[in-house]
Amino acid sequence: MNFKRFWAVFLCRNWEFLRDRSTLTWNLLFPIALIAGFAVAFSGPGLNLYKVGVLGATDGGGNSDFFQTRYVQFIPVADLAATLSKIERHQLDMLVDPAGRRYWINEESPKGYVLERVLRGADAKTSFNKQTVSGPVIRYVDWVVPGIMAMNMMFSCLFGVGYVIVRYRKNGMLKRLKATPLTPLEFLSAQVVSRLWLILATTVLVFIGADLFLGFPMHGSYLNLFIVFVVGAISLISLGLIVAARTTSEEVAAGLLNALSWPMTFLSGVWFSLEGVHPVLQQCAQFAPLTHIIDAARAIMIDGAGLAAISGHLLALTAMSIGFMAVGAWMFRWE
Repeated sequence: MNFKRFWAVFLCRNWEFLRDRSTLTWNLLFPIALIAGFAVAFSGPGLNLYKVGVLGATDGGGNSDFFQTRYVQFIPVADLAATLSKIERHQLDMLVDPAGRRYWINEESPKGYVLERVLRGADAKTSFNKQTVSGPVIRYVDWVVPGIMAMNMMFSCLFGVGYVIVRYRKNGMLKRLKATPLTPLEFLSAQVVSRLWLILATTVLVFIGADLFLGFPMHGSYLNLFIVFVVGAISLISLGLIVAARTTSEEVAAGLLNALSWPMTFLSGVWFSLEGVHPVLQQCAQFAPLTHIIDAARAIMIDGAGLAAISGHLLALTAMSIGFMAVGAWMFRWE
């Protein structure tokens, strides 16, 4: 290997990166902004490890030491039936009724087991009575599978379209297509349909493979679930088109796509429930396509919901798809 040629290429690449101000800005500012965002979202004396629903006010427990336990978030609730459903689905770790001296946990929840031991230790003299959760017990893996499949689909949609079109623009392919009668809407529509069937094919294969190994429940219609994934994939692909509309640098495209995907990953309820999170963050999550995909898929797979029950999520995804596609086509430039 010739060291001089190596050194020349090495210097050229470094200067190319440093002179690309947009790329340099994203590489420096995006990690700082991401860290700052999570610092604000999870700020406080300590991260709450457990979520406990309380029927009525927490002071209803009298002198109970349990309600003074650190790292436990106590959330006032009023609807017993709805809260028990959240216990089944691992959205809450425990439900306590101070007035009735009762508590509920999910037998499959490790956090529920720990909280039960803490409650018994804190209230040894006036013990609470344990109640069983009605209905089928939902494992954590059953609850998290829809989120994982939707998250995998999100990364494939965003990077499979946004990153690829930017590469087309960078190597001059879009410039050559500009000389043809092809319109931006036709080009973008072809990209959407091409990526759509690939995403759906891989998602179906992942679903079948995971079901064979894990055997998770499916109480709803497979057709309804497929419709959710179709509408959701179109929405995510259309979102990726906005990033690719004018971006000329692959590094900037990667930064923008990460700026879209990672906040959605953490604020859409993929790994943990948003129950008890600040209301502002819960409202922000409703503007993310991933949130509606996950909520609709879980409703179908776990609750057996029909299209009427998830119509709100489908309408939101459809509106987002139309808006993203219109903005992407309007912003699109061949060069």
